[in-house]
Amino acid sequence: MRLTLFVPGLLLPGEVHADTVQGLAAPALALIAGRGRRGSLPADWPAAAFGLPAPLPAAALRKLGAGEAATANEPRHRQAAEGESLCVDPVHWKVSREGVTLDDPACLALDAAEATALIAAIQPLFADWGVIVATRPEHWSLHLHRPLALATRPLPEAIGQPVDPRLPGGADGKAWRARLAEAQTVLHAHPVNRARDAASRPTINSLWPWGQGALPPSACCDFTAVWSADPLVAGLCACAGIPCGAPPESFAPAEGHLLCCNETLAQPARALDALAWRSALLALEQHWLAPALAALRTGRLRELRLIGTRLGAAPATAAFTLTRGGLLRFWRRPQPLTALAEAA
Repeated sequence: MRLTLFVPGLLLPGEVHADTVQGLAAPALALIAGRGRRGSLPADWPAAAFGLPAPLPAAALRKLGAGEAATANEPRHRQAAEGESLCVDPVHWKVSREGVTLDDPACLALDAAEATALIAAIQPLFADWGVIVATRPEHWSLHLHRPLALATRPLPEAIGQPVDPRLPGGADGKAWRARLAEAQTVLHAHPVNRARDAASRPTINSLWPWGQGALPPSACCDFTAVWSADPLVAGLCACAGIPCGAPPESFAPAEGHLLCCNETLAQPARALDALAWRSALLALEQHWLAPALAALRTGRLRELRLIGTRLGAAPATAAFTLTRGGLLRFWRRPQPLTALAEAA
């Protein structure tokens, strides 16, 4: 068995990393970082892992990955293979003295009824461009009548960052920004947002366009199976013709080359929530890294590859590959967790 463990948020920005890991003991991670072969990967991983160029057509892939499951607002129908889609995810723009930033959409906790009502209200504004549907309450897509010339920024890279009023750019950017201003007015006055505001919950006050494109005809990778809860990854797997299932709670030996996408550190990393990040890292250590090292020592696991990313304004990716033979390199000491900030 070979295991590739992909952990977004494992690497924190240098200015906060040292304080966050102060006094934190994660011996398995320290050993993997010290004795594993270190390498850098392109920032567009996992697109590169599936042989596809970046940016990925996220809207089409998420639709495929979600299958035919639909929220109440979307009839059961299959997207035409030649059609293009654009993610128009519901978001909250947070206004402060420092400016406008993009909150983490995971904090919205939007439900299906709210999504249905909001989409019905703004759909007429976009009717000449396409149809808005939701495969999940937090995942909205505009199925386009024609491709739009937009220069966008992927939502995962924009979370927690200042909102650029010039985006989206491109030939259709001005028209989009005008349409968005109308949608924001409708959203602001909508009963769903009034109820959320009265309950001190963040409102849905904007949309974030990204991930336009059509489904790729195919994809390829050297994984035999994937564990991931992300419908975008599930869509990549469907294109590559390999199974994708929900990640188990802890490491479990299996056959072939497995990719496991562990997202537990992503939200605390984006929010720079040190306590939540430390707790998630300790759980990763206990349930995945320590058991995988034990399996490597006994030969049940042939290779462990840990891929960590830094999220935010300066995204980066680093990989550590460890084999059973690599464990014998006793002269290579475990690395302190503070060194992870420099790994990318």
